[in-house]
Formats: sequence, C-alpha cells, structure tokens
Amino acid sequence: MSYQALYRKFRPEDFDDVKGQEHIVTTLKNQIKADHIGHAYLFCGTRGTGKTTVAKIFARAVNCENPGEKGPCGECEMCRSIATGASMNVVEMDAASNNKVDDIRQVIEEVQYSPPQGKYKVYIIDEVHMLSTSAFNALLKTLEEPPSYLIFILATTEVHKIPLTIMSRCQRYDFKRISVETIAARLQELLDREGIQAEERALQYIAKLADGALRDGLSLLEQCISFYFGEKLTYEKVLSVLGAVDNDVYAAFAGKLAENNVAAMMEMIDGIIAEGKDLTRFCDEFIWYLRNILIVKSTEQPGHIIDMSEENLKTLMDIGESMEMEMVFRYIRVLSEVQNQMKYATQKRVLFEVALIKLCRPQMERDYESVVNRLHNIEEQIRRGIAAPAAEGGMIKGDSAQPPAAGGSSPGEAGETKQRLPKAVPEEVKELAANWYQVLNQLSREDKTMLAQATLTVDDNGSLVIAFAQDTCYSYFAGKEERKAALTQAAEQVAGKQVNIEYRFIKDRQEYDSLPELRGMFGDSDIEIEMME
Repeated sequence: MSYQALYRKFRPEDFDDVKGQEHIVTTLKNQIKADHIGHAYLFCGTRGTGKTTVAKIFARAVNCENPGEKGPCGECEMCRSIATGASMNVVEMDAASNNKVDDIRQVIEEVQYSPPQGKYKVYIIDEVHMLSTSAFNALLKTLEEPPSYLIFILATTEVHKIPLTIMSRCQRYDFKRISVETIAARLQELLDREGIQAEERALQYIAKLADGALRDGLSLLEQCISFYFGEKLTYEKVLSVLGAVDNDVYAAFAGKLAENNVAAMMEMIDGIIAEGKDLTRFCDEFIWYLRNILIVKSTEQPGHIIDMSEENLKTLMDIGESMEMEMVFRYIRVLSEVQNQMKYATQKRVLFEVALIKLCRPQMERDYESVVNRLHNIEEQIRRGIAAPAAEGGMIKGDSAQPPAAGGSSPGEAGETKQRLPKAVPEEVKELAANWYQVLNQLSREDKTMLAQATLTVDDNGSLVIAFAQDTCYSYFAGKEERKAALTQAAEQVAGKQVNIEYRFIKDRQEYDSLPELRGMFGDSDIEIEMME
C-alpha cells in the first residue's frame, strides 16, 4: 500500500476519536440517539479543526444500521460502503472548484431521488463560501423545503461570506481552535502507535506552531520525523527542521531592543538568516514574546497564563522591568504592521530592519506611545550618566550636534559648544520650522502658549523670524534674554546647527497675513503636543 500522510492515516473514525470539539460531538450524538436529525448543518471554524471529519462521521452515523455511543459501528454494510466511497448515500463536493449555478442545479436534480439503501442522502459541501450568488440562490429553495431523506452539511472557514438567508436555514456549529495541550497529547498518542520517541517539549512546541489546527500539527510532526527518520525527536531538532528560533534568542533580542542597540540586533538578524530561519516566522514569534512581556507586567501570577519554565519566566520578568507598558504596546503595533507587509514582500529583510530602526527611534513618530518611549530613553541615559543626543529632539540631521552636558553647562562651555556648531543654511532653518513642534516640546507651557500666536518664516539672511501680531506675545520675549536663550538653545538642539532667531512685531494685519507660514507644513502638530502634556 502506498504511503499515507499522518493526518489521513489517523483521521478519526468515530465521535470518541474527535479531539477538542466535545460541545459539537455531544450535540450530534444526542440528535442521533433521539432521532432528531436536522436537514441542514453549517460547520464553521478555522482550518484543521475537524469540520470535514465530523461531517463524514455524522454522515456514516445517520446511515449506520447499528449506531452506538461512539457513532457509526464501522462493521455494517452501510458503514463499509461509505468508508470505501462505494455508497451513493454520501456525496462530497468541493465548492471551490464547483461553485457555479449549474453545479448546484445538478445537485438539486440528484436529490429528487431517494437513496436506494440506508436512511439518508447526505451532501457535504466543503468551502461553501466559494459558491457564487446565483448558486446560493439556487440552493436556497431546496434548503427551505428539502425531502425528508436529505441532509446538507455545509463547511466553511469564512462564515461571514455566507448569505444570511442560507445561515437562517441551517443549524450552526462553531469549531473552536484546539488547545496546545490537546494537540500535544494527540501527537504523543499517535507517536506511541508508530513506535517513535519524542521529547514532551518538542511536541509542545509543534502544538504551539499548529495554532489550534490539529491537521497542521500532524503535518509539522510528519516533516520533523521524516527528516530525523529513526531518531528520537528532540526540541533542538524541531527548531532546526521548522526554521524556528530558540526562546533564548528572543530573550536576547528583546534585551537589545530595550537598549536601543540597533547594531546588535542587525548582527542577530544576519545570523538568523544565515542559519536558514524564516524571518516572517521570527517576527511572528517575537510579537508573541512581547505579548508575554505584557502579561508579565499586567498580572500578578503570569505563570498561570504563560506556559514556560520558571527560568524563562524570570528572564521575561527581568526584561519587562526595562520596558514601559506603552513601549511594549508600540513594539507590538509596529511589528504587527510590518508582519502583514512581509507576507507579500520580496524584500522581507529590508522591511524588518527598517521596522527595528523605527522602534529604536521613537522620535520618528508623534503618538502617545512614542512620546513615552522617548521619555524612557532619556531617563535611562540620565540614569547611566549619558547625555541625551541632539537627535532625540527629532531631526535626524541633529546627530551631528554635540550633546549638552548631563548636569548642565556653564556659559563658557555653552559658548564653546555653539562655536563648534556650523551655521544653519536657509533650507535647514525651513526644516527646523517644519519640525517646530519638537522645539516646543522642550519649552514651558507659557512659552508654548505665546509662540502658538506667532508666524514662522525665514528672511533673506537665513534667520528664523518669529512674527507676532499681538503686542502682548511680542513683549513676552522682547527684552527677556533668558527666554530668548532658552528658545535658541532648544532650536539649535533640534537642528544641530547655529540658528539666528529674530523677533518682530507687525502691527499691520494685512502685512502679517501675507507672511509665509512654514510651520503649516506640519499642520497642527504643535497643538497635539500641547494636548499630550
């Protein structure tokens, strides 16, 4: 006999062999026992959860001459003929390839004839959501008034695509994702039958990758035992075959991310790719690792929710202490976005590396989570005695600026720092005006309020002109050297260049309104920053 895949070889033959769907199996068994058989069933749920398998068992059970607690007896003539495909009582149809109205019309013609033997004629239509609108309409009348001997079992992974007129005429059964423990136990049971040894940790990992689909778990298991034929299946071997990464790697990667160590993360990515690991799966698994960090930070007993050893759990807690909750939210959001893009991208590595750089530079975003991330980075730098770089203000060109001293600087030191900075050219001053909200982040609330009434422009000499139409706002800065100095320092820290700032009071409203507003390039970014304080 030719080789059969594990999921076909060990397909359940009766209801007791079905795992993880007890709520559905019990209902169907009771219907058979009470002879309350419905005429239409809708089985919906994710792939590999047993929809078609339960449909076939149910089709045999309603035609079985001696049904029992397990469903079909498997020994009578009807059970044997259905199992071999010789019976006309059970018809399977793939709606993905037979989705036209003519295909359904043929079915309607066939159901007019009662079965030559047995009680029921059962039609199992898989992927029923693929039927065309005309095909659904053609099927509707038969579903509404079917012959007494007819049963329709419709299976789908996308129940939202089923018309409500069809759903209302069916008994709906939702197949749940199968738990990791149930899948692992089933894999161990089948390996015992095959005489193959495997570590419990290896089977647990395969069950986790199956994502609630037992069939996927069997396919992954078969891939592993085929590669290591005749050998005991270990956790390390499973990682090697499936292109997965050990938990310690995710822990180290999360630690480097918390430190904003882009270079170290790039080296790790290079090693992961060199070993033939799948980058999309790595991203997916790392998102799950970050999810575990959220659980650790949100619950008092994370061990009840997260299935891992005490050692790994302690590592998770240590990494979680170095991250704010909002930071982890941001990491998951950005990585989830890039994960969706990686599924269809040809340059997966480029997308992932850009996302990592983005995670380490929260100044590239202006949402609340990014602001918290930036504050956390500054606090960490202060704690370690490292001055925050000028680029933390937001403009990438600021990397060339000299960072201010951690504990403040004397006027002489500030003068030396200013002399070392090159003078900003007009284009750089315009860019500074466009990023004005980053300057405002470093000022007091009163300064922000007064500057909100001003217009920013650049004169012919390349100076940043702050024009006021209200005398009160202009007087707030005019003659107040400490306020001017604070604003100049903030602007130069963002720009990384020397910036000359002029303050003008323009009484003529028409002249004031004619000034080009460079800050408008960013809309109301400064107002958003105001609200977040």
